[in-house]
Amino acid sequence: MSEKVQIEIGQKFPLTIKRLGINGEGVGFFKRNVVFVKGALPGEVVTAKVSKIHKNFAEAEIVRIRETSKNRITPPCKIYEQCGGCQLQHLSYEGQLKEKRDIVIQALEKYVPQIAENAEIRITIGMDNPWHYRNKSSFQVRKNGSYVSAGLFVEGTNKLLNINDCIVQHPVTTKITVGIRKLLQKLNIPIYDGKSKGIVRTIVVRTGIQTGETQVCLVTTKKEIPKKAELIQGIKNLDSSIVSITQNINPSKTSLIFGDDTIVLDGKETIHEKLGELAFDLSSRAFFQLNPKQTVVLYDEIKKAAGLTGKETVVDAYCGVGTIGLWLAKDAKEVRGMDIVPESIEDAKKNAQNHGFTHAKYYNGPAEEWLKKWAKEGFVPDVVTVDPPRTGLAPNFIKTVLKIKPKRFVYTSCNPSTFARDLKELSRLYTVEYIQPVDMFPQTARVEIVSKLTLKK
Repeated sequence: MSEKVQIEIGQKFPLTIKRLGINGEGVGFFKRNVVFVKGALPGEVVTAKVSKIHKNFAEAEIVRIRETSKNRITPPCKIYEQCGGCQLQHLSYEGQLKEKRDIVIQALEKYVPQIAENAEIRITIGMDNPWHYRNKSSFQVRKNGSYVSAGLFVEGTNKLLNINDCIVQHPVTTKITVGIRKLLQKLNIPIYDGKSKGIVRTIVVRTGIQTGETQVCLVTTKKEIPKKAELIQGIKNLDSSIVSITQNINPSKTSLIFGDDTIVLDGKETIHEKLGELAFDLSSRAFFQLNPKQTVVLYDEIKKAAGLTGKETVVDAYCGVGTIGLWLAKDAKEVRGMDIVPESIEDAKKNAQNHGFTHAKYYNGPAEEWLKKWAKEGFVPDVVTVDPPRTGLAPNFIKTVLKIKPKRFVYTSCNPSTFARDLKELSRLYTVEYIQPVDMFPQTARVEIVSKLTLKK
């Protein structure tokens, strides 16, 4: 086998792109060096120029595309390359769905090659219309001279890119954000400078796709806002769907959007939104899926994997505000959910009560501790469903599951790498029946997974 040849910054060479990386970059191999090339697609041959060298890989830029992928298209967004919010607009949607499945396969090949080879890995479920699906925007606000900008920071910089139209956002969120930006400029309200001066720092707009109710939240450095009454009236006049205007105060120099205190400036504290037959009241800081239409598809896949007949007990670990457990509740004998965030559990209890599910109970604390406690009391669930953060399942949780041995385990994941890592442990006692990728975020490199695991006999 040939030895790895050291490469240098500025070096150019032809490179065949073999696959997509988890961030949407093309991946190729040059003299045993792994090279990531932003904007390159599988099957393409490019002339690459090395821009950065890391311990185990290099980054490069495209100098020229020598052979073009049949799936390459012209990105419909004019600021696509500057923005960085989407990574795959230059790839046809059919191509995106294919490559997202391949990203899942790559992760499995790394951690559990036998499952990659033998498990049923289904075709990615996409959207009929993969545009204008995001129900919420959080645009930073800055000032350049007298001009107020609202948008996203250019990747890797502190330069704010003003966004007047975003084709993955619901149109009403963009319209209202642009209107508020113009109001702030017209009223000459002090804008946060990213350091210590100014007041308004972020415009957050969320709209109920099913209900048509919209909520505006202004994130500010302090409570006092000059010309507050004029600003509130101006916002109300922007769109008839606005039923809630709130202010969140975040005085810290941080990348986190929200601070601890939120006050209602006008209208209701929450907006109403529906997922299938379920309804939720959402406050400004409440977590809710960004793509409600595809969330119904995702949750229906979880329901299929759970295979409930009305006789099963279900545990919804990492339950958040209880959406997955409540989605399953109608077909379950009993649902128990747990989460380490106390506010989420309070919301989950309210949501269960609002829907009349007296057999759905929610508990605050680590999932593994509750599972151990219940097992000692003689309760072992028939089905465990999980949808953990990107970091995956806690090792102690996996150990507990392997000890108590529920019959079915439904694993929903937003990170193929941690999902595959966890399967390595779970597959000691569980058979992976199938893996179903779901495209929750078209035009980006992200992919969601639902997997059905059954206890080996």
